[in-house]
Amino acid sequence: MIFVNFKTYEAGTGENVYSLVEALEQVSGESGVKIIPVVQAADVKEVAAESILETWVQTIDPVTYGAHTGAILPEAVFEDGAVGVFINHSENKCVSHDNVAQRVARATEVGLKSLVFADNLSEMRDLLQFNPTYIAYEPSELIGRSDVSVATAQPEIIASAFELSKWAGVPLIVGAGVHSREDVRTCLELGAVGVAVARDVMMSADPKQEILDLTEGFK
Repeated sequence: MIFVNFKTYEAGTGENVYSLVEALEQVSGESGVKIIPVVQAADVKEVAAESILETWVQTIDPVTYGAHTGAILPEAVFEDGAVGVFINHSENKCVSHDNVAQRVARATEVGLKSLVFADNLSEMRDLLQFNPTYIAYEPSELIGRSDVSVATAQPEIIASAFELSKWAGVPLIVGAGVHSREDVRTCLELGAVGVAVARDVMMSADPKQEILDLTEGFK
């Protein structure tokens, strides 16, 4: 599977969302690879209504109904059609491990899948105890890099991350600088079930071709 994080890139905001999701849908159909758009909360309802792909949201807050101005209520995005949520991404880190646990618990409570991100093996070991749907190894220093990826720079750590995830029974996703079919193939060979990408697709002049190339790594 490939998680495509739209972040707040212009190509993944407003009207641009729909053409990009359509491209991901076409590639998923052609390749047979599961592709998951991870969109801003404001776009969940429209994307979920129009696409056959699983729609994920970039974050939620660990709140319930009540006086929480500005918070993203888990029930709201689930009702809009979100299937899952990113938690503890390096660009939106939780304030504590307890906060991660609260978000995973709230996601599970309302029926959302969860992908929890870890910067390193120590953090991954701590976060696996919260039993998310998926765990991601994504070293922050390699995010957005086009000259090097986690697959080329840290293959031995991916292998170790897989051993941790296997021990916990939580499937592994790998991200940070993944930008080629070779990167994807390496991650899968080392035990990951999928990858998380963003800049490589969102900043591409031809996002459809870019994601199509990444799916070649699954062959």
